[in-house]
Amino acid sequence: MKPFYEKPILNSPYHSPTRHHALGDSGQPLDHEPLNGRRRSRYMTPVPRSKKQTAKASQGEFGFEDEAAGPRYSDNPIINEIRTYVAAWRTLPNPTDWGVTPTTQRLLQHWRNHNFADQRPFFCQIEAVETAIWLAEVARGRRQYAGIFNHLDKANAEANPDLFRIALKLATGAGKTTVMAMLIAWQAINYARQPGSSLFSKGFLLVAPGITIKDRLRVLLPSDPENYYRTRELVPPDMMNDLGNAKIVITNYHAFQQRETLDTNKVGRAVLSGWRNEKLVTRESEGEMLERACKELLSTRNVVVINDEAHHCYREKSAPLAEDLKGDDKAEAAENNAAARLWISGLEALKRKVGLRAVYDLSATPFFLRGSGYDEGTLFPWVVSDFSLVDAIECGIVKLPRVPVSDNAVNAATPVFRNLWDHIGKKMPKKGAAKSGELDPRSQFPDTLATALHALYSHYEKEYDEWQRAAIGVPPVFIVVCNNTASSRLVYEWISGFQRDAEGERQTIHWGNLRLFSNFDEHTGNPLPRMNTILVDSYQIESGTLDDAFKQIAAPEIERFRQEKAEREGAASAGAVSDSEILREVMNTVGRKGRVGEHVRCVVSVSMLTEGWDANTVTHILGVRAFGTQLLCEQVVGRGLRRQSYALGDETDLDGNRLFEPEYADILGIPFDFATEPVDVKKKPPKPVTRVFAVKERSALSMRLPRVAGYRTELPDDQLTATFTDEHRLVLDPSMVGPTTARLEGLVGLGHDIAPDILDEMRPAAIATHLSKHLLERYLLGDNGEPQYHLYYKLQPLVRRWIKECFVPVGGTRAGMLTYASVANRAASLIHGAILQEAGNVSSQIVKALLDPYNPAVVTDHVQFITSKAKLYETNPQKCQINYVVADSGWETEFARVVEAHPQTLAYVKNQALGFEVPYLAGTESRKYVPDFIVRLDDGHGADDPLMLVVEVKGERLLDDQVKAETMRSLFVPGVNNLGTFGRWGFVELTDEFRMEADYAAAVETLSVVRHLERAN
Repeated sequence: MKPFYEKPILNSPYHSPTRHHALGDSGQPLDHEPLNGRRRSRYMTPVPRSKKQTAKASQGEFGFEDEAAGPRYSDNPIINEIRTYVAAWRTLPNPTDWGVTPTTQRLLQHWRNHNFADQRPFFCQIEAVETAIWLAEVARGRRQYAGIFNHLDKANAEANPDLFRIALKLATGAGKTTVMAMLIAWQAINYARQPGSSLFSKGFLLVAPGITIKDRLRVLLPSDPENYYRTRELVPPDMMNDLGNAKIVITNYHAFQQRETLDTNKVGRAVLSGWRNEKLVTRESEGEMLERACKELLSTRNVVVINDEAHHCYREKSAPLAEDLKGDDKAEAAENNAAARLWISGLEALKRKVGLRAVYDLSATPFFLRGSGYDEGTLFPWVVSDFSLVDAIECGIVKLPRVPVSDNAVNAATPVFRNLWDHIGKKMPKKGAAKSGELDPRSQFPDTLATALHALYSHYEKEYDEWQRAAIGVPPVFIVVCNNTASSRLVYEWISGFQRDAEGERQTIHWGNLRLFSNFDEHTGNPLPRMNTILVDSYQIESGTLDDAFKQIAAPEIERFRQEKAEREGAASAGAVSDSEILREVMNTVGRKGRVGEHVRCVVSVSMLTEGWDANTVTHILGVRAFGTQLLCEQVVGRGLRRQSYALGDETDLDGNRLFEPEYADILGIPFDFATEPVDVKKKPPKPVTRVFAVKERSALSMRLPRVAGYRTELPDDQLTATFTDEHRLVLDPSMVGPTTARLEGLVGLGHDIAPDILDEMRPAAIATHLSKHLLERYLLGDNGEPQYHLYYKLQPLVRRWIKECFVPVGGTRAGMLTYASVANRAASLIHGAILQEAGNVSSQIVKALLDPYNPAVVTDHVQFITSKAKLYETNPQKCQINYVVADSGWETEFARVVEAHPQTLAYVKNQALGFEVPYLAGTESRKYVPDFIVRLDDGHGADDPLMLVVEVKGERLLDDQVKAETMRSLFVPGVNNLGTFGRWGFVELTDEFRMEADYAAAVETLSVVRHLERAN
């Protein structure tokens, strides 16, 4: 078996890919070990078909041929160049070197490093947003990147002369909606904090190709209860207020159609025109259309446009290339062009009205479509970021599609079920249902199609049984994609059964050929209360209207789902929605537990199903239509590529990062040339999810916490002393600085050991001088930000004493290693903490905390997120405002129990999704420390004057943890206490799980005694 099929997933979904499988010239996996490094962006260059050539192009050739060499792969130089620049920029350790605003710095650090409660953003999602940020904030205006913008300017001038578009390509299932949310957050929060900036906007128009996707995009509205900014923690809680000022309008491109305002016939027009035959204006003006489609955005200048499934938006060439398009292909191309023309014309109109700051295109397939005048399958030349389907598969982000590779048909050159339409197309209805009449599935159904359905269904039954045993809770989904309404109705009735009028009554003629998909009781013939199979017309549902013919076809299922909706939500809710809204809701909720589409097992669809359809339970797909190119194949196959489970498995990449386990989708009838060898996969139920939120009825337990941005210290010049304790010890071992001895041996002869003995030659005075200078330049700065070198002679004796009393080298480490930058930073932090403690004993006003100027405080009232973690502790409603503690370890669960049981606890909260962070220095890098718990404690001053106690529950204590604790004691606690606006604060660490209750009680008692003594004095 080729390595690709044996182990398709090589990379973590959360880190930049480091390996890739070798692919041949046709895009097929080779029998070759994985290659190191990331795959370059490269796509097949389509070549127009020669009219003189009669042979059909193979699917591996993208549906195009060259008379000589055929199609060819070529690199995308702009994409690869930008990717290189962004990768180098991403690795810059110091945020001040990133060349972006402080707000953008904060968001990037949050997306890259935040400890997300549930699924964190994928690397490909962050990379797409990073590319947009880099182009807008870093590269624009710099001479060395002028070539990139020259290319983009030229590409847009040729294809979109009135717009400047940037396209971000992400494979289906890679999460484009999350990328949209991140783009909106970046733009809107920056605008709120820099309203005069020319880079950002607070107005956003999101355009989708249909109503189904428009419905799904509601999670991008900050007002939506399930918005991604909060539920997926994409925006720090303290920035949510800034995001609330954004104006976001979500629409579908159909809204750009200028509607008729006067519905009348020819006679009516003549009457209204009068004897003067005045011209009647019966259509909306451009301004009226924009007022309706864009609403409040018309009062905002320079809107940001985000196009979802943006390959439907283009301006076709005025003189299209000659193409041999006939029948359905020609009609489909005409529809595509009309839709694309309407879409891009609407954006051009909006630009003329209010101006556009930027246009971001998102698509898994940003290629020109058939009939556009461009070679079909040509990549949009304004694509700047690319994460392809094979990249997504190698990162485990999507399912792996499997297609037929062989069969026992002796007269077929290729597997029959691969190119199914070639074998059944002439036997299928040529026109839609309105013109085909009533077909009988028992006598007018192609045998080959029946065999294909039975074969794929047989595997579905096994899959269904495995899902049942795994208690996944919803069924796997089987979808059939047809070419027209007559074909879809024929397939639908063959699968699920059908009724006809007989002797004046509606009777069940056949209960269906596939047991699990039947909509009728096999014994009584009565319709089942819940439909297992549904029939949808994607195009009609997306446009928001159903024609009479389709409404007649779908009348039974519409009525049944209306009844189910009434049972679930009440008769009023079911009666208030249209037929198309009913079917749209069913389609949107397929595979979602507790929703109207929960029990659907099979979907028979006209057209390609909804692009952007986000059902993640699809396991089997059958194509009953022609497929001209791999582009079309990928779009349809993409309907089944969303993963069902995002739980990490036990396998790891070369860096030790855990990987997803493979999931698969089985495909018939779609000649998709990719990943064909069968592989068994173990089914896993999805993790249950829980909503964690602040309970409204517990508002008395709410806490207001400071958002500290930094610290200011004012040390007296004449008092520079320190008392060192065990808290200030630094134990240096080889794990921090690398091996201190190594054995070298050759093939022959004696071996020898090596060690950093040269460090032993460094004099203690030189080491102390280096460390003193480092401490001065890092921590002891004056009001002007310059080091106070005049303190050197007072500081050096303290440093030498610290080295003697607190520095402990073990495992062969040397004192000379204190000159290493990272070690010197940790040492300086500990010495500085001791100095501050000593100074604080003399004057309590030494340290002042500096609050975030935009959001100086956070409150627990706004906590709300979704988690799939299983360690949940249901909180005492008298002690905690949040309904659950989501524990990262058993230690945290134990502390929740301990703190609730302690009589002096007034309230507590687990610090998750709060935005409560403590800034500290880790080496040369500024970081944010997120403590575990905050407890409101009665330490003897009474409930009206509580102590706010920050509690860290820690097992193994690493050096970085020591720096965090020292920052809490010497900077955060005294700094916040000196503010006087957030009450009194304290800090305690608990490091023994089995003594936690006793240690916490002792800490509270100590704090209470201290407070009593303070009051007595």
